[in-house]
Amino acid sequence: MTDHEHTTQVIYLGGLGRSGSTLLERLLGELPGVIALGEVVHLWERGVLAGQPCGCGVPFPACPFWRQVGERAFGGWSARLAERVLTLRRRVDRTRRVPRIAHPDLADYVQVYRQLYAATGARVVVDSSKHASLACCLATGGVDVRVVQVVRDPRAVAHSWGRAVERPEDGLPMTRWGPARTALHWTAQNAALELLARRGVPVTTVRYEDLLAAPGPAFGALQHELGLGEAAAELPFIDGRTAWLGPSHTVSGNPMRFHVGRVELRRDDSWATAMAEGDRRVVNLLTWPLRVRYGYWGTA
Repeated sequence: MTDHEHTTQVIYLGGLGRSGSTLLERLLGELPGVIALGEVVHLWERGVLAGQPCGCGVPFPACPFWRQVGERAFGGWSARLAERVLTLRRRVDRTRRVPRIAHPDLADYVQVYRQLYAATGARVVVDSSKHASLACCLATGGVDVRVVQVVRDPRAVAHSWGRAVERPEDGLPMTRWGPARTALHWTAQNAALELLARRGVPVTTVRYEDLLAAPGPAFGALQHELGLGEAAAELPFIDGRTAWLGPSHTVSGNPMRFHVGRVELRRDDSWATAMAEGDRRVVNLLTWPLRVRYGYWGTA
């Protein structure tokens, strides 16, 4: 533990990718005293080892923010450190371990994240790693973590995972999944987050559709519930269905992490007309009953 280490609250965004977590993370990062870090679980491979760009557009090794964090937390980034963390992750940080996360290496694994969060110097950090297993590791390891479970209609999520999207870092296609695989992962991640809530981990559920229906009120209510301000407080970066985003230092995530400036807060419901009927039936079957629990009643 380093001398500059202090208690940092972690807002952990959990759920399955393509559910709106990057947008929510960017909005949270606009609050005073809050720093959005991106998908920290992928920092070791994509940032330290591969040198992919930070959200500010600068390659991770050259980013002044991350260089300072690395120096404070570990005396600098190194391939040896990254490989060690990835090895610990393979041993400890697995979805199948959520029912019983105890592992001899858990404390070492969590300590790395604890040092990293503290080295940012922020009162609150947002980690959008999404994986329920990492949230479980952090909570079990004693990190001050509040989980925000970001939920979106699984049919919309499956449609998004099936689309071809280029990675802005290198122009290569992002990972694509079929409807069955997406549905199973959607169910597994959300079921695991439900289990965390039943164990007493603070979990707040936010639906993508509710956030986009009334961005100001929905975000203000979440801000208040997380203890980051009053629900009725002014949000200068949200005006109706428009938000203004400043530069960020997020590692990994979808292309929105690079966006600076105006963004329209509109739902993407293209799945309703573009999704094949057979794919829709598969997702409906594999995501019931959680789909119904979260208010996605219709089978259409």
